[in-house]
Amino acid sequence: MKMLGVKTLFVILLLHAMLASLVTEAASGNKVKRVKPPKPVKPVQEILTCKSRKSKCFKKRITCPKECPKVKPKTQKTKLAFLIVTHPNARPCANVTRKPNCNGPGAACYDPRFIGGDGIVFYFHGRSNEHFSLISDSNLQINARFIGLRPEGRTRDYTWIQALGLKFGHHDFTLEATRTEKWDDNVDHLKLSHDGMELIIPEGDSSDWNSTNGDIQVERTSTTNSVTITIPNLAEIFVNVIPVSEEDSKIHNYQIPLNDSFAHLEVQFRFFGLSSNVEGILGRTYRPDFENPAKPGVAMPVIGGDDKYKTSSLLATDCALCVFSPDNIKDEDNSLMMEYGMLECRGGGDGIACKK
Repeated sequence: MKMLGVKTLFVILLLHAMLASLVTEAASGNKVKRVKPPKPVKPVQEILTCKSRKSKCFKKRITCPKECPKVKPKTQKTKLAFLIVTHPNARPCANVTRKPNCNGPGAACYDPRFIGGDGIVFYFHGRSNEHFSLISDSNLQINARFIGLRPEGRTRDYTWIQALGLKFGHHDFTLEATRTEKWDDNVDHLKLSHDGMELIIPEGDSSDWNSTNGDIQVERTSTTNSVTITIPNLAEIFVNVIPVSEEDSKIHNYQIPLNDSFAHLEVQFRFFGLSSNVEGILGRTYRPDFENPAKPGVAMPVIGGDDKYKTSSLLATDCALCVFSPDNIKDEDNSLMMEYGMLECRGGGDGIACKK
């Protein structure tokens, strides 16, 4: 009887020890492990070198700020850095989009509506299937091909910019919106060429191409249909290809046919160091002595000039007032060291006001 009591007590103690061990393990498994949060990763801020010989920042190395640390961000929503060489301190960033701003200076959008270097909105209709000079300076020529249609009963064509032809130095570059019956955002409608050779740039945001001597760069700013063209020390051009929408066709009575979406360009220009003798439909508005006949507040101010700025082809420089002459040395005193296209604009439609 005494031996049975000892054995029973031993079994009870053993079971108690095992139970205590299980409880301890369970409790340890339920404990919340405290892990220190990882330290925030600081953005790698790229360093840009100012390459503009006409700027006070020439050859200086400038660090991009934290709010836009990279020149080529991975996402379209991220602010990108670019060097504003004419700013006294060459500030390397701004809150900019990677697409043309049709309500900003240097814009040429819609049918077509321009915003000049003076910040004034005006329209230039031109004619369908003809070419006109937008910019003509001693070292830069930019022409546009207009497409359009004229519904029965109208006295003029509805027009849109379908292509751009650029001449800089002794090089050519063209950009066209290709014709398509039905619009598809996922299909690329851009056709590019450099010095007569067609360019194929892989689809994808930030995919780019550089000329051999670095005088022009083209970068996609979305997977399809949007690019930025950079000609160092001369211009930066934001381009987007869009169709004429059914809604716009109904509102404006364009009467767009079913077999053509009228793919065309939305464009915004930024210029560096235009001369005071610059010409062109848009270029003349950057001249310090230009008095714009288009008055702010007018519903649809139209400026003429078809006869003065018409060219024989997309890359011709034979308009009546064209001044493109790359072999002539540019007079530095005629250079307007303003970064055009960076004016501050407010409002929309025809009520746009810009200030420097």
